[in-house]
Amino acid sequence: MRSEEIILRPVISEKSTKLREKENKYVFVVAKDANKIMIKAAIKELFNVVPVKVNVLNQDGKLKRVKYKYGRTPAIKKAIITLKKDDKISIFEGV
Repeated sequence: MRSEEIILRPVISEKSTKLREKENKYVFVVAKDANKIMIKAAIKELFNVVPVKVNVLNQDGKLKRVKYKYGRTPAIKKAIITLKKDDKISIFEGV
């Protein structure tokens, strides 16, 4: 897989913003078949930073109801990337 296929998009939420500001951790939605080694290499290639740690979690889809029918939102896989204190990823900084 190419790096662009592994890292799908950043997660912008209150919780991920607090993680980024206080602990220098960045959250991304990644491909379902990507593992930690592939994610670490993709971050290194795309953003030119070396991750210290990569944590991965699978998030199940939520049950939603529209009128009388039930369905599910899609399940996603997230990666939490921990960087060194001085490293930054520019897409989050607006530069």
